[in-house]
Amino acid sequence: MEKQRIYYPQTTYSQRRILFEVWEATGDVNGACEAAHVSRRTFYYWKARFKEQGYEGLKEVRKPGPAKGIRVSTEIQEKVEEMKKAHPEWGKQRIADELTKENSWVPLVSVNTVRRILQEKGLWEQVTEEAEKKSSNQPAARQRNQSRVSM
Repeated sequence: MEKQRIYYPQTTYSQRRILFEVWEATGDVNGACEAAHVSRRTFYYWKARFKEQGYEGLKEVRKPGPAKGIRVSTEIQEKVEEMKKAHPEWGKQRIADELTKENSWVPLVSVNTVRRILQEKGLWEQVTEEAEKKSSNQPAARQRNQSRVSM
């Protein structure tokens, strides 16, 4: 059976300070990690920064990249908008498929990205749960008749 790792939450500045104060005083990595309640891996993660910048380098935690994902180019956004305006009956799946077809069957955008673009442009009609339930409860023939009347 493989040994499980212990989970350590993100360290605070005070933990990192204690870690390196104890390490400087004793030279014992294990003792410093126990005193600060962090793993050895955390010690070695912060050690290089501590050697370069001292205790000031322990204050700032580097955050991962931006919270939002990579946005698609404005060219693709314009294509999505043009397709929706030219074919208002097309949904997000059809538009994503058409863009893929134009790009030699290499996907350009996901279906949900198409929806997000259309929402931002004000071209996405959100269907309420109530309306969705009503349409799914009706018999197929009745739905077809209603669609003919509405055209």
